[in-house]
Amino acid sequence: MRCAVFSTKAYDRQYLNPAAKEKGHELEYFEVRMGPATQKLAEDFPAICTFVNDPLPAETLEYLHDHGTRLITLRCAGFNQIDLKAAKRLGIVVTRVPAYSPFAVAEHTLAMTLSLCRNLHRAYQRVRDNNFALDGLLGFDLHGRNVGIIGTGAIGSVAAKIFHGFGCHVRMYDIHHNSACEGYGSYVTLDELIRTSDIISLHCPLTPATFHLINKETISSMKKGIMLINTSRGALIDTQDVIDGLKSQHIGAVGLDVYEEEGDLFFEDLSNKVITDDVFSRLLTFPNVLVTAHQAFFTSDALQAIARVTAENLSQFENGQTLSNQISC
Repeated sequence: MRCAVFSTKAYDRQYLNPAAKEKGHELEYFEVRMGPATQKLAEDFPAICTFVNDPLPAETLEYLHDHGTRLITLRCAGFNQIDLKAAKRLGIVVTRVPAYSPFAVAEHTLAMTLSLCRNLHRAYQRVRDNNFALDGLLGFDLHGRNVGIIGTGAIGSVAAKIFHGFGCHVRMYDIHHNSACEGYGSYVTLDELIRTSDIISLHCPLTPATFHLINKETISSMKKGIMLINTSRGALIDTQDVIDGLKSQHIGAVGLDVYEEEGDLFFEDLSNKVITDDVFSRLLTFPNVLVTAHQAFFTSDALQAIARVTAENLSQFENGQTLSNQISC
């Protein structure tokens, strides 16, 4: 099956090529993002493959439909970037990769937490400058701390298991309870989790109900010195409200692998350019903020799984089989 693949890097092609060859698919790669400005590139492709920051509004979906696209396969778990109602109306099938490697993201969550609670990111820079003083690097034990996990799907449940293994008291919130979390912690209300946690880690999808879940009001209910970790979706957090919390020192530390306006920043080398996003630039000025550029998923295991499932999604559609990873609204 012919498929146009957007937002690609060399590492994508490294894993997608053998998976596609095994299934007999023909892939054409584009480094640019799919969206209104680049939709013409997808003309006459029955399928397109897009990534997490490729916007697919209704008008783009209509254009794609009019030019022969019948399948959009996302090589990511999130799907807030696509207008699913418009896709359904147009008869465009949408599939995704729901669980490429929950371990990759959960382990990155722990890595950010450990770096912040022991100031490893600051210590690394100091030693490189021959500064071996310990002042300002005082940390705290994870053992015995209250860790709140918001969202206990595949990733959240692994995160709960990891934090439990460190001796943390794990509190969890989800509208659906996951039996895989049994023995690692207890489910509580969202209000109780927010009030009692020393560390809060976000692992829920971005929906209208979770948009800016972390905001001025919820931050005011948190313990002073709270650590926030977000490896899920950027818009779960109202960034300006978090900055205000950092300035007032109500928030003790923040670890972000995602950012609500990351589409103009992440996955590109902008080292020779001026960052015009003042909110993001302000975030980077805080010594107790650690930002990574949406790399929590980025392991060889995860990329292999993404390629394998993407190729299988194409094959199932081509062969008229039941689509195991179809998204419906």
